Amino acid sequence: MSARGAVKTTCPYCGTGCGVDVRLAPSGIEVAGDAQHPTNAGRLCVKGAALGETLVPDGRLLYPQIRESGIENRESLKRVTWDTALDVVASGFQRIIEEHGPDAVAWYVSGQLLTEDYYVANKLVKGFVGTANIDTNSRLCMSSAVAGHKRAFGEDIVPVSYADLELADLIVLVGSNTAWCHPILYQRIVKAKQRRPEMKVVVVDPRRTATTDAADLHLPIRAGTDVWLFNGLLSFLHQHGIVDTAFVDAHTTGLPRTLAIADNTAGNLRGVAKQCGIDETLLGEFYRLFARSEKAITAFSMGVNQSSAGTDKVNSIINCHLLTGRIGKPGAGPFSITGQPNAMGGREVGGLANMLAAHLDLDNADHRALVQHFWQSPKIAERPGYKAVDLFEAIDAGQVKAVWIMATNPVVSLPDADKVKRALARCELVVVSDVMERTDTTAFAHVLLPALAWGEKDGTVTNSERRISRQRAFLPPPGEAKPDWWMLAEVGRRWGYTAQFSYSGAHEIFDEHARLTAAGNRESGIVEEQDAAPHALRYLNLGGLAGMTREQYDALAPVRWPVPSQNALAFNDSRFPLPDSRPFSDGRFYTPDRRARFVPTMPRLPAHARDDDFPLVLNTGRVRDHWHTMTRTGLSPRLAAHIDEPYVDLHPQDALLCGVREGDLARVTTRWGSLVARVRSSGEMPRRNVFVPIHWNGQYASDARVGSLVNPVVDPVSGEPEFKHTPVRVEHFAVLWHGFVLSRRPVPMRDVTWWTRVTGARFLRYELAGRVTVSDWSGFARSALGAPADADWLEYEDRSAGLYRAAHVVEDRIEACVFVSPRADLPSRAWLSGLFAKDRLEDRDRLGLLIGEPPDRGADTGPTICSCFGVGRNTLIDAIRGGCHSADALGRKLRCGTNCGSCIPELKNLIATALEPA
Repeated sequence: MSARGAVKTTCPYCGTGCGVDVRLAPSGIEVAGDAQHPTNAGRLCVKGAALGETLVPDGRLLYPQIRESGIENRESLKRVTWDTALDVVASGFQRIIEEHGPDAVAWYVSGQLLTEDYYVANKLVKGFVGTANIDTNSRLCMSSAVAGHKRAFGEDIVPVSYADLELADLIVLVGSNTAWCHPILYQRIVKAKQRRPEMKVVVVDPRRTATTDAADLHLPIRAGTDVWLFNGLLSFLHQHGIVDTAFVDAHTTGLPRTLAIADNTAGNLRGVAKQCGIDETLLGEFYRLFARSEKAITAFSMGVNQSSAGTDKVNSIINCHLLTGRIGKPGAGPFSITGQPNAMGGREVGGLANMLAAHLDLDNADHRALVQHFWQSPKIAERPGYKAVDLFEAIDAGQVKAVWIMATNPVVSLPDADKVKRALARCELVVVSDVMERTDTTAFAHVLLPALAWGEKDGTVTNSERRISRQRAFLPPPGEAKPDWWMLAEVGRRWGYTAQFSYSGAHEIFDEHARLTAAGNRESGIVEEQDAAPHALRYLNLGGLAGMTREQYDALAPVRWPVPSQNALAFNDSRFPLPDSRPFSDGRFYTPDRRARFVPTMPRLPAHARDDDFPLVLNTGRVRDHWHTMTRTGLSPRLAAHIDEPYVDLHPQDALLCGVREGDLARVTTRWGSLVARVRSSGEMPRRNVFVPIHWNGQYASDARVGSLVNPVVDPVSGEPEFKHTPVRVEHFAVLWHGFVLSRRPVPMRDVTWWTRVTGARFLRYELAGRVTVSDWSGFARSALGAPADADWLEYEDRSAGLYRAAHVVEDRIEACVFVSPRADLPSRAWLSGLFAKDRLEDRDRLGLLIGEPPDRGADTGPTICSCFGVGRNTLIDAIRGGCHSADALGRKLRCGTNCGSCIPELKNLIATALEPA
């Protein structure tokens, strides 16, 4: 709690880890950036700024429930007490373990969990069940980076800080739409470039995303060719003598073989350019720029990690930094930008199926002995468990018979997601702990457990630069919701391990976690475990944070690990931050000989190639204002306003060849599944590539789970799926009519072929399309909107043109409206949305509803471009035509682009389009 009464907490979205100030005001919950947090210094992106809109009771899971009959019957869920639910979970898992062994049960957890939840889950599963069958949805986003770090450094260590981004002379952004996915980091880069115009930014991405707006150079390489690109860079650097020979000789091993493979596969500039599908001049410019930039950071994200060659991509990047000695120095190094808010914290406590807690190795007998001794556990997992994709294949095959899913939605997010549905339908016992009652995954649960959400739970998260921050509770638990760690501990107690799971609060779990990072760690100041277990030197060390009281834990200021010294507690004040250590600054790594490893990376193409049946390549990812499967962002009208429905983005020439056009519906099909989405041609896509967002699911659309299309091939080292490359075809999806509904109440989607639901301010919006002829639109609309026979009902119909529109008015206030046309270009939703904010419709509003357009042109602001301040496209065009010919000028007039800055690339494109000669 700050002096001004704000609760200081941490944003629950991406891995940037921004600090948030929350105030409970009479008017509602006020959210602002924490000006004292070193990550964001008071700035928030639109998702963070809109957090208050998501703190609503809608759809919350409030009580434990047990399903009394088959999963096909949602109504069979019955509310029970916590004791009853946990007894069912504990006894069900115990029975299966006794009958089939510990590897017949599994846990699938999430980077949304707090470190304390993660820690208890891994302790319970690996130390007391005795299996490593616990994996996380973080497997889907950063496990290739983890594997690459471990191969090169001996430990999963991110060697770069956010401050380094502002010191670099060159930043190479690889496979990262940073402007949309990590907007606060992107704005730090943009501001640094404004201060130092000589700083260069290179973007490596097949798409021309918003991030390229800041780029001096954009390399639109062919999907899956990153290893050729960086092997080529390694060879180029060596050929031109850009080698830190002293560093390489003293602190690395493995260069000769690594270099031989790079030379043989990518030693020719022309050959690399051809393989990557880019201009040779452009490639040479990038290589020369890297060669002359001593302070160079290569920041990478999902475009690198989510690949069947993801680990090799990571190591091909690291190899270039090792060769040049550009690591362990200010403004230099490889930088994995993490996707989830606590994927890093999960890595610290062994959240992956092939890891132990505290950066200890599951395949090392001494490490297993250390952890087992520390936990005082009766057993310890001895071999890796199932990784995410393998786990659900094992469930489908009947090898895993019970699974506990925590804070994630695998029916939507995993590849080959229809197989995940089939697996869960066959599973003997499915337990789901979640904050939402209805998700695509909870539909398969035998036991539902209500978890605390952001604002209610208490603990820590670790961001991409290894900074630990507190998430603090500022709301009471709703219903009977509980912390995830508490549920796990209660099951452990039911199994007879009361002493080992007797936590009274998150602070005790964090203390145990901190002590384990110091156990056996020779650089630790804590010695109580060292005599009883083997040494296990590692960089992760939180020994200086061990022994905190509850009050000290509550007051913990953001701090980057390691924190090895017990004197660190003296610095536990935001006014006196701990001095940051820089890993590898002494040239010492965490391999047995303390040398970094060059890792040979043999380039290979993605597992599945395009062919005549599937001539395009599917890429998947996030959009600017949504997150994961929309269980939180889908509740916010502000966040739903920018991109409001699922879409498929493709090059205009490919659209022509596929027989689709902008605004049409299209079916997108792969060998694994299909979906229907709106066609767009944004100008971002290269030929023979399409992009579909990951967010939409069965709660928000009829047919839009892109996970069901993605091939299940994974990286052989990391187990991370190939989300960025699946062969696909796109076809016109013919319908007889298009329409939309705005309603203050939910509307059942009956007799509708395709639909998507959008949260608005005081209303829900449904976009619709149908393949069935409706002979009586008036009756159809009245029935769908629940309007009685004597309702105040406005309607217009032109049967020859196939047009219909109607509105239901209650006491002069609009209750619902429906618009239908055989064409997709229906009236503006922005204008109609504004009518729901009115307490009373004017006569001119009624007239507008009948004629299908606003009487006042200025009432239609158009589709939202700036979500932070709700600025629409029409408003922006008017301002541009009025003389605002730069993003800065628009910001001064309308405030757009002045908060998170994510909309600035769109503003620039709009200016260019609006000022083009007719």
